[in-house]
Amino acid sequence: MTRRLFGTDGVRGRANSDPMTAATALRLGAAAGGFFRRDGANRHRVVIGKDTRRSGYMLENALTAGLTSMGMNVLLLGPVPTPAVGFLTRSMRADLGIMISASHNPHHDNGIKFFGPDGFKLSDAAEAEIEALLENGIHLVAPEEIGRAKRVGDELGRYIEYAKTTIPGRVRLDGLKVVIDCANGAAYRAAPEALWELGAEVIPIGVAPDGFNINAGCGSTDPQAAAEAVRAHGADLGICLDGDADRVILIDETGTVADGDQIMALFARRWAEEGRLSGGVLVATVMSNLGLERYLAGQGLRLERTRVGDRYVVERMRAGGWNLGGEQSGHIVMTDYATTGDGLIAALQFLAAMAATGEPASRLARSFDPVPQRLENVRFAAGSEPLSLAPVQAAIAAAEARLNGSGRLLIRKSGTEPLIRVMAETEDEALMAEIVESIVAAVEQAP
Repeated sequence: MTRRLFGTDGVRGRANSDPMTAATALRLGAAAGGFFRRDGANRHRVVIGKDTRRSGYMLENALTAGLTSMGMNVLLLGPVPTPAVGFLTRSMRADLGIMISASHNPHHDNGIKFFGPDGFKLSDAAEAEIEALLENGIHLVAPEEIGRAKRVGDELGRYIEYAKTTIPGRVRLDGLKVVIDCANGAAYRAAPEALWELGAEVIPIGVAPDGFNINAGCGSTDPQAAAEAVRAHGADLGICLDGDADRVILIDETGTVADGDQIMALFARRWAEEGRLSGGVLVATVMSNLGLERYLAGQGLRLERTRVGDRYVVERMRAGGWNLGGEQSGHIVMTDYATTGDGLIAALQFLAAMAATGEPASRLARSFDPVPQRLENVRFAAGSEPLSLAPVQAAIAAAEARLNGSGRLLIRKSGTEPLIRVMAETEDEALMAEIVESIVAAVEQAP
């Protein structure tokens, strides 16, 4: 079965425009309820979390209506991180978890992500079955079987306590000054509280959501404000989460940014030294830097690459029995602790390494020198397929020929936005600029 509604990470789009309308969310909730009620032997319980976008209220109510119309009982968590939904779906023995978020996107976008009863995101096949139910008609339950909905009040405390247990109980963060940028998003309460309870001196920014300022000039996609705060306060570390807190970017004491590749390199080496890295393998996507791959090889470890999307990283990890993976963008997946990327737990692991070694963040967050990499995003008109056009294909072929095996070229269509992502890696930066610009120009000129 094919998927048309679902993308790389659930359903996503501009709020109040198809497919992110209340009408579609209602039908999607009913279809998801029908999918999870098929065997008649489940508990009919759903947990729904959301980030801080204004449109989250609209989608939350619509999903609740659709789910209860299928006999599902809904537990509303309010604003919580995406990984908290994965955790609470398992912890509360729910059949289904739903997170309403467009992650790092601006406030005018929103999305719907689904988690199965095991706390992991649904597979492509399961999403295709939900789409089929959506298209083929949904049979609503009898009036006496309509579900209930209620808000729960202790969800943040449960998640914070769990996050704290992922580092050794003897570890405290006393004496560490930490800037935490919550992107005015889902972790604006949970992340500062967890750090404070562990003893850190916390300098919070991006913790005043108004429904429209999520990811605006802050968070993992715009870490400049946090870098300035680190330098201004003489902090030991800066932590930048995105809108739903499933990714993290770190800033060392000098104000230098460390991406997901550097964080994964540190964790892979330390876990391997401790005998904790399953199979000596780190799973990452095709976007991860060539320098990471070379570094791991020098440590006797292996990089297993997947297509872009943290859910595909998780699927490969589970299939191979591996326990560490992630994305350059900051999704760090540690299946010993969480079912999806978890920015807070990854940051706590890094802080635990600082506490254990006494090393500054600048030393721990620079395991390798990255190969120069350039990424350009080109927006295209909805409905067009620029990568299928002969001029674009010719430009890509010419660029590959010029690289001649001296680096990597990756051209892909975004799964969450109408963008073509053009990425090149090579030590020859002049060549890299020329080939990226040639492909970008070909895409921009496409009809």
